Amino acid sequence: MVLKHPLIGLTDEEISSMLLEMGLRNINELFKDIPPRLFMHGKLEYSKPLTESEVKQVIEDIISKNVVVGEVKLFIGGGVWPHFIPSVVKEVLRRSELLTSYTPYQPEASQGMLQALFEYQSLMAELLDIEVVNASMYDWATALGESFRMAKRVTRRNKILYPHYISYERLEVARTYSEPSSIILQEYSQDKIDGSVDLEDLKNKMDRDVAAVYIEYPSYLGFIPINIREVGEVAHDHGSLFIIGVDPSMLGIFESPGRLGADIVVGEGQPLGIPMSFGGPLLGIMGCRMDSQLIRQLPGRLIGLTETTRGERAYTMILQAREQHIKREKATSNICTNQALCAVAVAVYLSLLGKNGIIELGRQILSRTKYLISRLSRVGNLQAPLFKAIHFKEFTYRVRGKKAEHVLAELYKKKILAGISISRFYSDLPEAILTCVTEIHSKKDLDLYAESLREVVEG
Repeated sequence: MVLKHPLIGLTDEEISSMLLEMGLRNINELFKDIPPRLFMHGKLEYSKPLTESEVKQVIEDIISKNVVVGEVKLFIGGGVWPHFIPSVVKEVLRRSELLTSYTPYQPEASQGMLQALFEYQSLMAELLDIEVVNASMYDWATALGESFRMAKRVTRRNKILYPHYISYERLEVARTYSEPSSIILQEYSQDKIDGSVDLEDLKNKMDRDVAAVYIEYPSYLGFIPINIREVGEVAHDHGSLFIIGVDPSMLGIFESPGRLGADIVVGEGQPLGIPMSFGGPLLGIMGCRMDSQLIRQLPGRLIGLTETTRGERAYTMILQAREQHIKREKATSNICTNQALCAVAVAVYLSLLGKNGIIELGRQILSRTKYLISRLSRVGNLQAPLFKAIHFKEFTYRVRGKKAEHVLAELYKKKILAGISISRFYSDLPEAILTCVTEIHSKKDLDLYAESLREVVEG
């Protein structure tokens, strides 16, 4: 037998044999799910060969185009938010025992990592006020998609109802997860004045096919719907599950998802000690109440505490029949490289802040949000906020008579990244801007934002 070099690709004969085995006529049939417009046609043009020093210069030129946080005032949120991360968090993560994104393939041999993940689960369960939390998902969006699939498996129904004011990107990821499982996603209405859920519209859309009702807390636009509990009651009255998506940085001062009646909780852990890092890695939060049917359908890894035959404390992965260790088609999910290191970061962050620290974090964010709203509401020709509701961390506004993109561009000239233009996502919010305020923003920063925006409005 002649062994081929491992870096030499398949021969035409080998490719033909593999296609024949799969019942395909050509390689293109492998990629039929990809829209033709996304394929590159023609030859890929390469630049001329470069020396190491020339390559370094090219890369540095590209990097120099980045906007560096610290050189500008950052007020952009929308899913990844600027928060302060204590130095201790970074120092702990640099330890060689932890500096990996993998949960070991022989997990019981790594008791330290398993204990750290167990502590993450315990801390997050206490914060969410829900009994069971897994060892993390990729991000909020993937946790949401998995929650929809989980709801279908538990209820054997195939419809999910979601709110009008939801992150477009988050919804698209959830849709990608849902469509292969024949899950139907249907929107329900929210009030244009205060963002509360239109309960009559929700009730009209409830039927025997609805597996779950989903709501975000706060909404993607920062407001807190006043009737979240009633939404859960409507869902439960029709035998459906209630899913709440949450920003955990608010839970020191607002009611927990568990107390609001959630059966399943998802969210984003990035505000709790994870850097923005160009949008990732993030940390998907996912948990459920203490119900054996829910727990056995909960995707992701679960770490449990037990005893060895000698009576010693031991951490272990539990209920693994849900996971990728069984037949793929029977597994609840197939997450291998989960966000273990990010989960450890959150565990360290929560341990550092403690109960009082989490409460203070929420108070600081809420007070700063209120202050900036107050400042902007006094600027002429500016509507802020667009919803008459309590806002946490984010809110929307518009400048009458000016394009949102123009306003943002003018503020950028003043070294302020002021927010996100969201009109492309919501036709009912023309020229709206979503802005973000966290504990890192000082009163001086907020005053600078307000004065700079006033100059743009009057200019």
